[in-house]
Amino acid sequence: QISKMFGTVVVGVGIAGLARIRDLMNPMPSSPSEHLKLFGFVSRRSFGNIHEAKQISLEDALRNKDIHAAFISTENRSHEETIRMFLEAGKHVLVEYPMALSAKAAHELWEMAEQKGKVLHVEHIELLTEEYKQLKKEVVGKELVKGTLHFTGHVLDEDKSGFPAFSGIARLTWLIDLFGDLTVTSATREKQKDKDYSRMTVYFQTANKKPLTWIEERGPGMRREKKINFCFTSGCLENFPEAPRSSVGLFMQDQNLFAKKLLGQVSKEELAAEKWRILRCLDLAEVIQQYCEEPEKIYS
Repeated sequence: QISKMFGTVVVGVGIAGLARIRDLMNPMPSSPSEHLKLFGFVSRRSFGNIHEAKQISLEDALRNKDIHAAFISTENRSHEETIRMFLEAGKHVLVEYPMALSAKAAHELWEMAEQKGKVLHVEHIELLTEEYKQLKKEVVGKELVKGTLHFTGHVLDEDKSGFPAFSGIARLTWLIDLFGDLTVTSATREKQKDKDYSRMTVYFQTANKKPLTWIEERGPGMRREKKINFCFTSGCLENFPEAPRSSVGLFMQDQNLFAKKLLGQVSKEELAAEKWRILRCLDLAEVIQQYCEEPEKIYS
C-alpha cells in the first residue's frame, strides 16, 4: 500500500522557519509527520540551501502541483496575505500564531479554507508545553475566584508583529483554554516611546462573572517570563507546577497534529472546538485593541 505523501514548502526562515525545515527533514519515526515531504523553502533573502533544503521562488511554490501544503513562518504582518495566496492556489496551510492581525481577516480566511476543502492549521505550541499541560491538570475542576497572568518580554517591532493583543495572543489562548469563554470588561495601554516600553492591561470576566487580568509588558532587557496568580475556592496557585521535559519538540508536536489533520485523523468535534477557540481569541484581541485605542473619554 502506497501511503499518501504531502509535498510541503516553508515560507519564511526566521527562528520558527528554521525549526520547521529541520523537523520536516527529520520527521519522528512512525509518526504522521512521515507523510510530509519538504520540497524547499521560500525567503526574500538569498540562501541557496539550508540543511539540504533548496530555496525556491514564491511563484514556483504556488504553482507546483507537487506542493500540497505551506508552512508559513513569516512576520505576523504578512500572515494574512500569504495564507490567502496559498489557499487560493489550492494548498493546505499551517501558520504560526496569530493567523492574522484582524478578526475580520481571520474569519474570511477560515471561510475560504472551508470552501476550498483545505486544512488551515494555526500553530499553538503554547498549549503543547509540559509547563502548560501540568498547569491545566492543576486548574481542572477548580472554581476560580480571581486570577492574573502577567507576561514580560523583550521589545517587539509593532509594525511587523501587530498590536500586543495579537502578538501576545498565546496568553489569551491560555486563559480561554483554562477558564472557558471570557468577556472583556476594559483594557488600557501605556506606552513610553522614548523608553521602548509598553504595558497592556486587560480585564476580563469569566462566564461566572469572576475577574481575570492579563498584563502584557515589554521593554528593553525584560526577561521573557510568565507569572501567574490564580485564586480558587480551594486556595491560590502562584507558581507553575513542576513539569517534566518533553522528549518531543514543540514544533514537531505541532507538525504531527497538522499531518494528522491532512490524513483525516482528527475528529470533527476536536476541529470544531479548535476553530471556535482560535477565532474567539482573535475576536477578543480585536475588542482589546479597540478599548486600548479609544480616545480618552472626556466627561464634561
